[in-house]
Amino acid sequence: MDSNFCHLHHSTCELFWLAALLLLASCSSTPPSVTEELSKVDYGVLLTMPEEPILYDEQVRPVLEQRCVVCHGCTDAPCQLKLSSYEGITRGASKVRVYNGTRLSSIPPSRLFIDAQTTAEWRSKGFHPVLAENADTPEGRLEESVLYQLLHLKQLHPQPKLGMLPDSMDTGLNRKQVCTTREQFDNYARQHPDWGMPYAMPNLRDEEYRTLVQWLAQGVPPAAAQTPSGNSQAQLERWEAFLNDTSLKQQLTSRYLYEHLFQAHIHFEGTPTREFYRLVRSSTPPGQPVQEIATVRPYDSPGSAPFYYRLWLYPASIVAKTHMVYTFSDARMARYRELFLEPEYRVTELPSYEVAIASNPFKAFRDIPVNSRYRFLLDDAHFIIEGFIKGPVCRGQIALNVIEDRFWVVFADPDADLASSRPEFLDEMSSYLALPSQEGSTLRILRTWRDYARRQNIYINARFSNLYNQASGVGDLQAAMNYIWDGDGHNPNAALTIYRHFDSASVEDGFVGEFPDSAWVIDYPLLERIHYLLVTGFNVYGNAGHQLLTRLYMDFLRMEGEDNFLVFIPVSDRRKILDSWYVGIRSNMEKSMGSMDWLEIETVSGYKTDDPQGELYEAMIGRLGPLAGAPSYLYRCTGDACVDRAAGKIKQQADRAMRTIAGLRGEQLKVFPDVALVHIQTENPENDLAYTVIRNKAYTDVTSMFSNERNRDTADIEHDTLTVVEGIEGSYPNFFFVVEPAELEDFTSRTMAVRTPDDYERLIGVYGVRRTSDAFWETADWFQDYYATQDPLLYGILDLNRYANR
Repeated sequence: MDSNFCHLHHSTCELFWLAALLLLASCSSTPPSVTEELSKVDYGVLLTMPEEPILYDEQVRPVLEQRCVVCHGCTDAPCQLKLSSYEGITRGASKVRVYNGTRLSSIPPSRLFIDAQTTAEWRSKGFHPVLAENADTPEGRLEESVLYQLLHLKQLHPQPKLGMLPDSMDTGLNRKQVCTTREQFDNYARQHPDWGMPYAMPNLRDEEYRTLVQWLAQGVPPAAAQTPSGNSQAQLERWEAFLNDTSLKQQLTSRYLYEHLFQAHIHFEGTPTREFYRLVRSSTPPGQPVQEIATVRPYDSPGSAPFYYRLWLYPASIVAKTHMVYTFSDARMARYRELFLEPEYRVTELPSYEVAIASNPFKAFRDIPVNSRYRFLLDDAHFIIEGFIKGPVCRGQIALNVIEDRFWVVFADPDADLASSRPEFLDEMSSYLALPSQEGSTLRILRTWRDYARRQNIYINARFSNLYNQASGVGDLQAAMNYIWDGDGHNPNAALTIYRHFDSASVEDGFVGEFPDSAWVIDYPLLERIHYLLVTGFNVYGNAGHQLLTRLYMDFLRMEGEDNFLVFIPVSDRRKILDSWYVGIRSNMEKSMGSMDWLEIETVSGYKTDDPQGELYEAMIGRLGPLAGAPSYLYRCTGDACVDRAAGKIKQQADRAMRTIAGLRGEQLKVFPDVALVHIQTENPENDLAYTVIRNKAYTDVTSMFSNERNRDTADIEHDTLTVVEGIEGSYPNFFFVVEPAELEDFTSRTMAVRTPDDYERLIGVYGVRRTSDAFWETADWFQDYYATQDPLLYGILDLNRYANR
């Protein structure tokens, strides 16, 4: 080597000779142990390390988002290691499981950006580092970094490239987690040599590995500080001034808005598409850096000192599971004034933060007109429902185990003369509408549940009694549709479809798919309680009692929404439909709930067929018109109506194939995943297509006392169905398929022929993309890019934690 080169590049030259010595040592006839292999630093990567800092936002973040955030981006990230932000990486990992339905005591919350602000504070909360916090050389930074050691372990022990992963690679959500520290890592590597990162996924590409390792070796140069864009700053200042006006009416309004928007990703109209903010309570006023006040729930007291509503620029990568967009604009502010400030009502004092008041929105916000509150919720009902469907808890099992896999939702008309919209009735019922979150983390399950069951029964009987005292019913079927909100003729939130995918779910505008088994009609008290039970009042860090009571109460709310739908059905068919949903098991719940007299009181007349449920769906579609959803070429169509004449031949062929596959039913579907994404790969990538195949599981019951995901596969599987939609649906894909147009007929026939697990494995062998496939990352990237292109504002990174090992 040229001596001048060594003189000018002393450190690089040292590394070169070290690498040469290591290469000679590798020729030894004795193979190194795992520990000896790990003791080596990847000097080959260090040799090419640039002198200038590797930039987090431009170079590191894209790799993290594509390869790491796909499993480490949400509250259920393994070991709470969130790699979606620089702050999450420096926070490190924890051995404490957030999701634990058996713990007897609550645990302190560990929400990134909220519950601690510095690395030292996170260390005091039990988080251990994954970076080398005290090393000052490139070699030391790698040697002492758990993150590097995990990446390096994967390089030393790549996973198989064919077939399924071995049993030692558990991919289940509740798998054993070994949250190793650097001191424990050598033992970890000896016991689990195939547990490097990315775990149970193909290795990083060489350039990706090099970027991350060199960044770690440089001492993880930080991300550049984010600041609001030019267009955002003026809007931010205007909104903070609005929210912090000192009138009592405005203070009450701002508190109501905060308790409904605290988890939103707020986007200012006309600003960069990927710039989002959180609405927080801060100890600092506008114009100063935000200092968020950390409380377990948004209705908890912020303390006795003055506080301010602030908009904080969210710095983390956006993941689909927690991405709920809410737009602030001039029109939005005008709407708030119309709903909350212009109506004539008085606020003489602000509500207490005492839990019995603060946890009950019917008491805390009784001064705000009921119609204003309900209209606010209806304006963005998709967002409000998405709060419990797609909230930051990441695993929605508490709420979602008690809902069907696919159902439609409509809303009671805010102008209809219903008891549930009258302020005097809600005042009278407010104590009976209390939610179990006010109990905190209690273990007095049975007594508390009986108390809330009694309250719910009193409310339901009073509500139905008011309905039937109004008249002999609500009229014939067409007249009854006036009780269904029509979106004021323009609002797409009027009709929603909810999909459940075991412990995650998604919401779509319009009525998607064939007629569902069940539907909900939601009125104001129900919508408000869903939000306060499962979003505002739910504590994922709570104990088993809190979680179980939440789940039990959600049974009541689900039945209330379903019962509101059944009211429109003739008496002669109500019990039959009810039993078809729950095969009689719901009677156990009814014994606790008391009277069900409403089942025998006729309310709607004028049905003309022996399928009143289908007739009711048709009437709802007629009521909502275009808001029920655009015509689909994949479902609820026949003949020529199923052909998209404006599309090309490949699109028509793909639609026909997907429509055929959607016809699968029953036992055949037992081996199918909850959510599969299909890439139709054409010669011109710009014309490629994506479809989502969703398995709708049937349940003998979804009451929390009885449901069991494993048992249901043998209980009611003959009623399982598929729904196929164009584009990307869901946050957690379970499997990918890639099909070329010339293969569509074969793909369809193979799919339709699946009867056994072996049949499904053969289908995967031809068209599936396993975790071990060389094409895995390329396929995952394509779906991520497609999603981002199709929906730039709503796009979030798809999570691969639930990707099947098939």
